[in-house]
Order: sequence, then structure tokens, then C-alpha cells
Amino acid sequence: MALNIELAGHYGYRRILRSVLPSIGMVLVTSVYSIVDGFFVANFAGKPGFAAVNLTFPVIMMIGSLGLMIGSGGGALVSKIKGEGYRHKANRVFTMLVQFGLALGVVLGAALALAAPAVARWLGADEPMMDECVLYIRLNMFGMPGFVLQCAFQSFYMAAERPQLGTLMSVVSGVTNIVLDALLVWALGMGVAGAALATSAGCLVGGLFPVFYFASRRNKGSLCIQPTRILWPYVGKACTNGLSEYVGSIAMNIVTICYNLQLMRYLGEDGVSAYGVVMYIAFIFAAVFIGYNIGITPIIGYHYGAADLAEQRSLLRKSMAIIGVLGVLMTLSAELFASPLARLFVGYDEALTALTVRAMRLYMLAFLISGWNLFVSALFTGLNNGFVSAVAAFARTLVFELACVWTLPLLLGINGIWLSWGIAELLSLLLCAFLVRRFAPQLLGGRQ
Repeated sequence: MALNIELAGHYGYRRILRSVLPSIGMVLVTSVYSIVDGFFVANFAGKPGFAAVNLTFPVIMMIGSLGLMIGSGGGALVSKIKGEGYRHKANRVFTMLVQFGLALGVVLGAALALAAPAVARWLGADEPMMDECVLYIRLNMFGMPGFVLQCAFQSFYMAAERPQLGTLMSVVSGVTNIVLDALLVWALGMGVAGAALATSAGCLVGGLFPVFYFASRRNKGSLCIQPTRILWPYVGKACTNGLSEYVGSIAMNIVTICYNLQLMRYLGEDGVSAYGVVMYIAFIFAAVFIGYNIGITPIIGYHYGAADLAEQRSLLRKSMAIIGVLGVLMTLSAELFASPLARLFVGYDEALTALTVRAMRLYMLAFLISGWNLFVSALFTGLNNGFVSAVAAFARTLVFELACVWTLPLLLGINGIWLSWGIAELLSLLLCAFLVRRFAPQLLGGRQ
């Protein structure tokens, strides 16, 4: 199977799916191995360690998601520049964004390691969990530069017209993490420390190898790393354009922290553990939408740069149909397989299993509509309108979901927490429809 694709030309349903499947596969593999820590810790280190991992992981994701901002915004920017016909300029912008991402990972990783005890206390860790929370944060910081770059390259692979290389790298880094988890957590009994070291190693493999590849003569993609100085206006443009993806990710993690605070209040450690399982499964399902958006955004950006309005309209119409079908399939799967999925993680505790099954069945209803909201944000990123994209992402999580998670439990009790995401997505869908009509009305006419 060829590793290269082309951004130019017309996209029917078959070509769209063929182009985005490597990106979906890449994010799916990444999401699967990202929950391996939770699986091994839950089954071999007990509930306190599992709760510690779930409590601290959102903060680690906040830093890693800076790479998603750089990659999503930068990938759309680089693709637009390529669509305009400036290949050498595209390589320079690509290189400076990789340099910026690496530096950011080093500096912020070190800062979070130093602040680990204060961060753990802020997250609500109690004394039995405190030491494990601090340990998990600090050991994950060794892999933070790789984590930031790994997130950034998810979009750059498509911009370089080499999406299947991204899938391959996800498999390699994922296997690294899984093998080390089995060795360190299961065989050697290192618990949370082993899980953190395994994750760091996987991130370093997935983030640093592409740097060497794109700088080497073996590189067969349409982008390459070459010596250049950082031009801050382009870095600023990429970050602004990708701000929605970062806002969406950081907001999701802030909301996760609020969920944990509410669950500690209503259900204690069991609530956090149940929510952790639900989020692991939701992350795998959401990876399908995220991967689709990673694959489609550079395509939209290229045709935006080429001023091909008919193709932009076609991509919007076809994407909405594909995402609608995927949303129905994933929601049905979550409802049908909630019990076996819950038992995979917490089957050792019947009460916790029952709580997790109910939580999953209520929470996962949101997948019926969440994919459309995620796509609208990606659409505006592809159109290089980072502001509107950020508004959609910000309102979806930090406004609607945060409001729901604090108010619905007052009305519905614990079920209000599990339904918060679905209600927030419904409100967000109304907003996204308005944003498309207001800021991209040219895309709503014509068929192809």
C-alpha cells in the first residue's frame, strides 16, 4: 500500500475515507495505548493508584495538547501555503514549528515537574493518593518533549502527504508503551512509576523519530526539516489558527478535573474510578472523530488556499454525512458493550462495575451529535479562521459542559453528572449551526 496521498483534486466518499483512515488509525492506536497505563494500574496496583493516574492525567494532557495546537494550526497553514504554490516556504514554516514544539515541551515539562506537589493538591488528591500523584506527574515529564511533538506530528503527517507513516509510528510507540507496561507494572510490580516510565518511553519514540525522518534523505514526503530560524509571525499564526484544538483539549481536561471534583464530593474514590473507565472508552470512540478531523483539515486548507469553493462545499456535505453515520454506530456500540467494557477494568468490584455501566450508558449518548460539533471546529481551522474555531471549541466545553456539570447534579443527582456532556453537546450543536451560517455561508450552497 502506498504511503503517499495527494491533497489536490476532487474528493468523493471513497477518496475521503481512504485519505482519513490512516489518521483515524493513528489516533485510535494512540488512544488505545494511552489507556494501557490505566488497565495495568487498575488490575495490578489497586484503586488508589488507578485514581491517582486518572486524577493527574488531565494536567499532563494540557501540556501535551500544545502540540495538538501547533500541529492542527500549523498543518492547515502549511497546507494552505502549499495550495498557493510556495513549497519552499511551507518547508521553512514546518521546520520552525517543529523547533518551537520541542522547546515548549522541554521548558513546560520541567516546570510541571517542579510544581508537582502543588498541582496534586490543587487537583484534590488526598493523603493516600498524594505520593503516587506526584510520582506519576514527575516521571511523565521525561517524555513530555516527545509527547508535544507526537501530538503535533499527527497533523503534519497529512500535510506532508504521508498519513500512513503516522499510523506506523503510532503502532511502534504504542507497542513500546504496552511492552514496557507489562514488564514494569505487571512483571516487576513497579505500579504507578512503571506506568509513567512506559508512557514516557512511548512518547519519546513517537515524537523524536519523525524529527530524524523528516530531516533525513530517506524522507519521501512533500515536507522536510531544513535549517531555518524561527519567524515568530508564522508561529503566532499557526498557534492562533490551532487555538480551537488547544482550547478544546485544555477545556476538556479542565472539565475532567471538575468532573473529578464533583465525583469526589458525591461518590468519593469510586466515582473517580468509574469516570476514569468511562473516559478511557470515550477517548477511544472520540479518536475516530479526532482522526477524521486531523485527516480532513489539511485537505480543506489546501482547497481553501487554491480557492476551490465547489470542493470545499463538497467536503462539508460529505463529512457531515460520514460523521452522522459514525456517531450512530459508536453510540449503539457503547450501549451494547457497556458491561463487558466496565468489567475489563473494574470487574474485581461488583458495586463499582454497576456504577461504571450506568455511567457509561448515560454518558455515551452524547456521541450521537458530538462528532458534528468537533468537525465544525476543524472546518474553521481548515479555513484558517482560528477565532471562530476557538469560539466553537470554547463554548462547547468551558461554557456549556462546565455549566452542566455544576448545575445538573443539583436537579438530577449523580445522573446529572453523567448526562452533562450530552446536554452540552446539544447546546453546542445549535451554536455550531449558527457559526457556519454566519461565518461560512458560502459553503452552504451548491452540490458536487
